[in-house]
Amino acid sequence: MGTTSGAGSLPDLDITDVAGQWQRFCSLLWNNEALGMWLDVSRMQLNKKQLDQLEQPFTKAFEAMNALEAGAIANKDENRQVGHYWLRNAALAPNAETTTHINSEIERMQRFGAELLEGKIKAPNGSCFTNVLWIGIGGSALGPVLMIRALQEHGKGLPFHFLDNVDPDGMSRLFNAIGEELQTTLVVVVSKSGGTPEPHIGMVQARHRLEMHGCNWSGQAVAITMDSSKLDQEAVDQKWLNRFDMFDWVGGRTSITSAVGILPAILAGIDSSAFLAGAAEMDALTRIPILLQNPAALMAASWYVAGEGKGKRDMVVLPYRDRLEVFSRYLQQLVMESIGKRLDRQGEVVHQGIAVYGNKGSTDQHAYVQQLRDGIDNFFATFIEVLEDPTDIPMLEDSLPGDFLDGFLQGTRAALSEGGRQSITITLEKFNPKNLGVLVALFESAVGLYGELVDINAYHQPGVEAGKKAAAEILSLQKQVESLMRDGTERSIEQIALELSNANASEAIFFILRHLCGNSRGLTAIGNWSEPESLRFQKN
Repeated sequence: MGTTSGAGSLPDLDITDVAGQWQRFCSLLWNNEALGMWLDVSRMQLNKKQLDQLEQPFTKAFEAMNALEAGAIANKDENRQVGHYWLRNAALAPNAETTTHINSEIERMQRFGAELLEGKIKAPNGSCFTNVLWIGIGGSALGPVLMIRALQEHGKGLPFHFLDNVDPDGMSRLFNAIGEELQTTLVVVVSKSGGTPEPHIGMVQARHRLEMHGCNWSGQAVAITMDSSKLDQEAVDQKWLNRFDMFDWVGGRTSITSAVGILPAILAGIDSSAFLAGAAEMDALTRIPILLQNPAALMAASWYVAGEGKGKRDMVVLPYRDRLEVFSRYLQQLVMESIGKRLDRQGEVVHQGIAVYGNKGSTDQHAYVQQLRDGIDNFFATFIEVLEDPTDIPMLEDSLPGDFLDGFLQGTRAALSEGGRQSITITLEKFNPKNLGVLVALFESAVGLYGELVDINAYHQPGVEAGKKAAAEILSLQKQVESLMRDGTERSIEQIALELSNANASEAIFFILRHLCGNSRGLTAIGNWSEPESLRFQKN
């Protein structure tokens, strides 16, 4: 098990006190030899009094997390359980039916992936599949992108292409890059509900492009969605190549250990079993109900104290490995969608949240470490380092790149501490599928515990749903505008708004008309765009 010194030995020293830093470091360093991992929170402004005050809140937080894993309804807005923990240890699921379902899906994915990579499952033209086109949004894309960028080795598995936005320019470049290989491209469409607009639009565009190249869509398409969803029914009716379940109790931001992350891992030649095992091992460690022996609790306590329980500090993520370049993007959704809430569980307005940004060290420390060191003190840094370096990079000119990378990390960490700036350091002995699972599970648990400390529901996302609703209203308004303008009558923006009985929509109509005119959609604008009230529009 991971070990750390007891709180009684923790000195009440400021992180700028160099003489006492070694004692703080020894008191607050968490290590687990089996995982080859260290967590150092000694450069966060934790002290014994704060940790003592947090003992009782953490007791309640541990109880709440235990209830969550046991199957309690966590997302009350949708009457859903939250069970991503069961995905890496199906035996913990609340009933035998769920355990069997999880194991069955993993076995089906492994069999499908093996047969496809071995050439037993072929594209409709009789050739082996050569590419994967992954269509998803949010966690349905961020998880797979992290998996592929972090773990896929050269020459292993199939190359991946991601359609994770509805940007038409991005779509055009992606389809043109795949070119004739569209005929041997496996297309995976991910949408939990089957009704999310972005993956649906991506799917429609991909299908159109494949059919332009003479492809058989149904023989190349795979769905990851909930059983009986709109997408699932479409896949059944059209006899798609395969379908995999995205369980009702898995949220997008915690879906990387579901089919959303495991299927791409298998198709990319990544050891998905090791990834799941790493997540399961970290889950077990984060169940220890003792703050100083629980790495997720140590992180959550550090976040809580740093932001005064109100999210007053941003989290700057600096992994010192290119493989983890997209990890900060992954954490943005995991942390910000979970913690960023207007209301607490009592219905009080709290505006909780921790903003996450960053990229990788040492590249990006050159971009903003100046402000981190000398500018506004509104953040804490999270350094991630890996000790083991590849053996095929030799020492040249009496230097090893890995030594410099380590030096840059330690130098930046020291420079921030000298300026009174806070930081957490996570160290991995090696980086592999197992340890990516460890990292993912660590942050997932820290987010859950922090949510309990500040009494918010970390497992719903009313703000996201509000954004989707607003976007749908704009698209509906656009159709009304286009329909109105078909009669050829010249109108101002205000006239259009009045005729549509939507007097407060003038600004939205301006945006809509500007987009339509900028894309030769059959409308002409007369007047000065810098003076919106002067503009009049007419169908060409």
